[in-house]
Amino acid sequence: MSAIDRPSGQQTKTYESPFMKACRREPVPHTPVWFMRQAGRSLPEYLKVREGIPMLESCMRPELVTEITLQPVRRHKVDAAIYFSDIVVPLKAIGLDLDIKPGIGPVVAEPIRTRGDLARLRDLTPDDVSYVTEAIGMLTGELGATPLIGFAGAPFTLASYLVEGGPSRNHEHTKAMMYGDPELWADLLDRLADITSAFLKVQIEAGASAVQLFDSWVGALAPADYRRSVLPASAKVFDAVAPYGVPRIHFGVGTGELLGLMGEAGADVVGVDWRVPLDEAARRVGPGKALQGNLDPAVLFAPPAAVETKAREVLDAAAGLEGHVFNLGHGVLPSMDPDALTRLVEYVHTRTAR
Repeated sequence: MSAIDRPSGQQTKTYESPFMKACRREPVPHTPVWFMRQAGRSLPEYLKVREGIPMLESCMRPELVTEITLQPVRRHKVDAAIYFSDIVVPLKAIGLDLDIKPGIGPVVAEPIRTRGDLARLRDLTPDDVSYVTEAIGMLTGELGATPLIGFAGAPFTLASYLVEGGPSRNHEHTKAMMYGDPELWADLLDRLADITSAFLKVQIEAGASAVQLFDSWVGALAPADYRRSVLPASAKVFDAVAPYGVPRIHFGVGTGELLGLMGEAGADVVGVDWRVPLDEAARRVGPGKALQGNLDPAVLFAPPAAVETKAREVLDAAAGLEGHVFNLGHGVLPSMDPDALTRLVEYVHTRTAR
């Protein structure tokens, strides 16, 4: 029996939802749909409530987090909510001097580049993120049988931000440490795995029904480097949350050559970007995993008939899968028409109704 066959606590009321059943590779009444970044800048109601509030501050206001997380569920009728936060929130919570700069992303004042710097990465405690526990308590009461997905950044992607000092195209400092000082690199990722695990545990214990590990930058690595230098830390995170019995999703961008390894790290569901058809992704991942994805987000800017054609291609490629959660191959784009997302949810639900 797999870990996700044992519901408990808050997760019991979402156990029979289409999303949870798809994650367990069980028959579903329709293919479940949710979207990465579904709560965000594509929604006018989001822009209204976020106006004048910095990103990190907004992540620390439970009532605001609750409202933003619920907005796409109300509007689009998606099959799951995803907790509104940012992958650097746990790093801010342990006292690192970082901020999210508009148009840039996370910026770290003092990058982590020496063994002495590791001392700044202390353990994360539930008290550090009490606002997360409070917000999820509010959300599970509002969502009822709709699952809430908790999430965190994967150790490699967090390390890249910390070592580079911000977003990077080539990850020069990150790879220099990984290749040049593999012991320091391993210790950095191990510490980040502990922080990430603690952050996910807080979300699950508060009532999240599933968790997703985002490895946004890991597509920059070759498979051999991933196996040697990244997989152990990601596996440590998945192992840490396995006893909770909630579905574990693993997603990265540009990871077509890494899909099998990402599944091997311990996920129950492997997220796939738009570059690899789902039937081919299933071959690479191997048996025993559900897949999530994978419509190109830019398709949503095309006319409705074209969107339906491309969505049908995704569904056709997923037809032979044991478990499929429909999603985009990356996040919702800020300028996307929200009505296009609503229509897409309706189309997938209608076409896959069983």
